[in-house]
Amino acid sequence: MAIDIIRRDDGSAGDYTASVDGARAGALTYRRTGRWLTVTHTEALPAFRGQGIAYALVERLAADARAEGSRIVPLCWYAREKLNENPAWQDLVEGR
Repeated sequence: MAIDIIRRDDGSAGDYTASVDGARAGALTYRRTGRWLTVTHTEALPAFRGQGIAYALVERLAADARAEGSRIVPLCWYAREKLNENPAWQDLVEGR
């Protein structure tokens, strides 16, 4: 299963939208303040839960944050849990 992720960022907020075979499968939303990305919500739509959609969104967020020198403030419980579980992402999480 290929998960396609598209990022949209208007300078003050943004989101990642995941799709599978052209169907919307999930999303992650954030607010941007300078180099801070505050994650407000992560979800996989019911038909796609348990397939790694939400994790793929957090993984993409982490990769983009690292590439652009941003830090992540995970208000969303899911993003906070996954970011804190992965040792490779610890340096991206504010307060760690």
